[in-house]
Amino acid sequence: MNLRVRVVHYGQAHWYADIDDADDPQPDDPFWYVDHCRTHAQALEAACAQLATLTSRVVRGDRLYRVLEVTGVAV
Repeated sequence: MNLRVRVVHYGQAHWYADIDDADDPQPDDPFWYVDHCRTHAQALEAACAQLATLTSRVVRGDRLYRVLEVTGVAV
């Protein structure tokens, strides 16, 4: 699995980050996301911390679930 972090700026004070499979053509159902971060650094730090957690789970052989599978709502 090849995970990637994406950080996007919305408006003047709104940052969003998600983690998805680099080969996934649809960005609407990531494995993790955070919204309403106040800074780019805050969004990136949160995503990197979560990426480390997800990587550990993959190494253990755990299955990763997408947001839609857990919440029933696409991002």
